[in-house]
Amino acid sequence: MSQYAFYFDGTRCTGCKTCEMSCKDFNDLSVGMAFRKVAEATLGQTVRDEAGAISTTCVSYPVSVACNHCDNPLCMAECPQAAISKDTETGFVTSDPEKCIGCGTCVLTCPYGAPKVDEEAKKSVKCHGCADRVAAGMKPVCVEACPARALDFGTVEEMEQLGERANIAPLPDVSETMPNFFIKASADAQPVGSVEVANPLEVA
Repeated sequence: MSQYAFYFDGTRCTGCKTCEMSCKDFNDLSVGMAFRKVAEATLGQTVRDEAGAISTTCVSYPVSVACNHCDNPLCMAECPQAAISKDTETGFVTSDPEKCIGCGTCVLTCPYGAPKVDEEAKKSVKCHGCADRVAAGMKPVCVEACPARALDFGTVEEMEQLGERANIAPLPDVSETMPNFFIKASADAQPVGSVEVANPLEVA
């Protein structure tokens, strides 16, 4: 089995969301639906001193996240219909529309918010890793679309040479699912659990 993984370079990402938009376009997703999201972490404060001078320590950094095709996917473990499976050849985690009843359990259990329920079809949908493109020797659309080359994709062995396993806020602790997502953190990045998502409505 070859487990595929995503890589994110926080030192290059500008937060432009081209990855998100290219995925929406490629998959013809409706308004309000996205398989890849760009979370924004914001920290610091702005203060006025006794002399009236204002100073700030505020910084913000983006993190582009999709399904991480985890080693221990909670969406698969908790699905009451056994509609979610992990491919033995690629490690991609996918949902079977024939088995899915659209109950949303996967949505509630995934700490990355990767699965969504298509309200029209009443089925679970999510990032599929552009499996057809990968099988043809190409990379996922989000990776090829990134103008800053902040995303990459390959085997776990290749991606873990580039960064550490998803170890920054606002992401959850890797022990929850062992995500196949590796990161080169920006200088402003904070440890897991120390910063909340600043744009929750965009990444819900």
